[in-house]
Amino acid sequence: MGQEIRGIFIDLGGTFRVVCENKPYSDDAKRRIAALCGTDMDPEAFHAMLDKRYDGYRDWALKFMCEAPETMLWTRWLTPEFDRARIEKNAAELTYLYRRAKGERRVVPGGIETVKELFARGYTLGIISDLIGCQEIDEWLDADGLRPYFKTVQQSSITMLRKPHPAIYFLALSEAGLRPEESAFVGDNLKRDIIGAKASGFAKTIAVDYPDAAPLKLTEENQPDGIITRFDQLLDVFPGAPDFREDAMEKRRVLS
Repeated sequence: MGQEIRGIFIDLGGTFRVVCENKPYSDDAKRRIAALCGTDMDPEAFHAMLDKRYDGYRDWALKFMCEAPETMLWTRWLTPEFDRARIEKNAAELTYLYRRAKGERRVVPGGIETVKELFARGYTLGIISDLIGCQEIDEWLDADGLRPYFKTVQQSSITMLRKPHPAIYFLALSEAGLRPEESAFVGDNLKRDIIGAKASGFAKTIAVDYPDAAPLKLTEENQPDGIITRFDQLLDVFPGAPDFREDAMEKRRVLS
């Protein structure tokens, strides 16, 4: 490509973190959701109802490339007939549990080591992710010790903007102190991640195509600059930022 990449921005769901089935973990979340809402419905049936309603919300969010606040998500879309004061009080916890009900989210194999190595090679790293809820990502970054490696973390639940809206990319670039023409984006969704990053002027786009995920449906419009089947293959794509050597050695020393 010829571009000198200085920054790498990463999507989360399906790219850096994946959902792993854990029935006791999910069932517990479903029970707690039903209790917080004050329903006598079977937790599994109640969750199925929420999923159907969430599909309608997601269609709206994708159409307008925005995210609703947690209170609005629950009082307008998911549980409009329930006690409003109760739902508003519990909205943040409900959102957190709703995501847990889908399964346990874990970093992909080699993910943590790859991020640390990219950082050591002098790249400025950032996260741009579409997700509901404001609590989960902070908790995860601290639990896995990854917060120091990311200069910016942009979540649609906080910015109220969803990919592929260019504004969420520009917010990340601005906070990271980077220009799009010196930045790369890594993601699994061709429309939101690849087309969105290209439209925002990113110099390089990398799509992940993991063996256990649905195969990518490539077109001329959504064609990435590269495709990886393992997250650690990013180390082959990004050998080092142009001015990384001295800075990288110092970062490696400080964080070792």
